[in-house]
Amino acid sequence: MTWQGKKELVNTCEERVKAVAFREEQVKVVRDGFTLWDCFEPAFMSSEQGVESVFSPSPTPEQVISHDSGSGSDKSKPDSPNSSFGSDEPNVNNDSPNFGYDDLAINERKRKRMISNRESARRSRMRKQKHLENLRNQANRLKVENRDLTNRVHLVTDHCQLVQRNNDMLQTESVLLYQRLESIREILLARQLQQQYLYNSCAWPCNINYVEQRPQTINQTTINHQ
Repeated sequence: MTWQGKKELVNTCEERVKAVAFREEQVKVVRDGFTLWDCFEPAFMSSEQGVESVFSPSPTPEQVISHDSGSGSDKSKPDSPNSSFGSDEPNVNNDSPNFGYDDLAINERKRKRMISNRESARRSRMRKQKHLENLRNQANRLKVENRDLTNRVHLVTDHCQLVQRNNDMLQTESVLLYQRLESIREILLARQLQQQYLYNSCAWPCNINYVEQRPQTINQTTINHQ
């Protein structure tokens, strides 16, 4: 590698280091709210000239001309990204407070949404708990009513069974009474027939005696007349 190539390589490295430092300073200046383009540019040029004087002990006029042309081209190189970088940074500077406010607003909305969700969840839990408590009370009330109705059904069932037994007893008694009535009727009918028979049997002997006595009286009268 020739001396000219080494010098260009060193210049390129120095320019890159200074460009990085310049960008850091530029970002810092942009954050502070103002730019120092003109202040850093002469210093950048003077530092380049000092490096050239160190690494070129006896420069020729042709080398100086070529070096000036190369340095000019190198100066134009960092200016283009710096200018583009500078054109973008003011927008970031202008929007950075808004970003902070947006973050605060987003965090505040998230916090409010979280509080609202917690409150709605708490209300939902309370509503569900209240509904569950009402259902439990209703279930207990229905259990009490069911127990009462069950007791009443048992009482009515017992009463129906008692009435059924009484009905069976009354039906049995009615059958017995009917049978007794029939037997009494038969007895009365038999007595009536017996009385009629006795009456008839008493009436027939009287008639027979009258018929037997009448012929005797007739015979006696005839005898007496003779």
